[in-house]
Amino acid sequence: MPAKVYTDNDADLGVLKGKTLAVIGFGSQGHAHALNLKESGLKVIIGLYPESKSIAVAKERGFEVYNTAEAVEKADVIMIAVPDMKQKKLFETEIAPALTKGKTLVFIHGFTIHYGLITPPKGVSVIMVAPKGPGHIVRQQYREGKGVPALIAIEKGSAKDAKSIALAWAKGIGGTRAGVLQTTFKEETETDLFGEQAVLCGGASALVQAGFETLVEAGYQPEMAYFECLHELKLIVDLMVESGVSGMRFSISETAEYGDYTRGPRVIGEPSKKAMKKILEEIQTGKFAKEWVKEAEGGYKKYKAFQVESAKHPIEKTGARLRSLMPWVRKKNIKGAQAAYGE
Repeated sequence: MPAKVYTDNDADLGVLKGKTLAVIGFGSQGHAHALNLKESGLKVIIGLYPESKSIAVAKERGFEVYNTAEAVEKADVIMIAVPDMKQKKLFETEIAPALTKGKTLVFIHGFTIHYGLITPPKGVSVIMVAPKGPGHIVRQQYREGKGVPALIAIEKGSAKDAKSIALAWAKGIGGTRAGVLQTTFKEETETDLFGEQAVLCGGASALVQAGFETLVEAGYQPEMAYFECLHELKLIVDLMVESGVSGMRFSISETAEYGDYTRGPRVIGEPSKKAMKKILEEIQTGKFAKEWVKEAEGGYKKYKAFQVESAKHPIEKTGARLRSLMPWVRKKNIKGAQAAYGE
């Protein structure tokens, strides 16, 4: 039986009227949730640490800003919109001491709850509202009168009104305009990590780089390799998003379609699927979570080294030059975007 899709008619913003909503953090997701909720007519405050560069940005956007503990004390519903690896310490030192019975905690991702990094006290509802898109898209779609699909989850032990609060929050950020599905913290966390690692980020990045390297090592121009292995990928993904895999195949040439059927499984075949199953197992057992927590506690040494090494890949230099020649391609200054959110 297909999962129920909740829309605007299933959610009541009135559930949050008269309540104070606190968004802890003002980064990509935090700023989008805060601004969308505020423009939906709800009272929103921001919680930040005293030295945060986001304080000036949030105040400029019209928010009252408090230190995290004070924001938690003042709020009825509190969203933790800081990175996963910063949540445990922040929760223990600033959030937990200020929590009282009857308040609601909102998470954007289930990692810290599912893997037990955070254990909220009894009497506090724990919900998740997870848009299936980055913060700037959540904000952009809302401003255009649209929305990004979202997931909600309700942790066991939450109050009876927890689901209505989750749906109201989802409506406030525009999620119910596109459709909201209910899941669990476990399902959202494990499928999200798997998608990131095996397909969307890890799998796609590795495939693109391997294809680029294969062509360049065979003597083809880097520019040709970039166009064929990275630039045109967006065209194919857009077709898939618009009409599915079959729809994409209908839109490409017969030659490309035949090559898809006969050669694709040779690249992503049983060995790849076996590796995917292993990745999923490491997520399910908590092995990946322990590894990531250990990496964070050790100062992100491997993580930072990966970032430096990745930036040196020849495809980055080739891509930067080619993108500068394409005025129709939207250029994005990642560091500049982060500064705009106050990160």
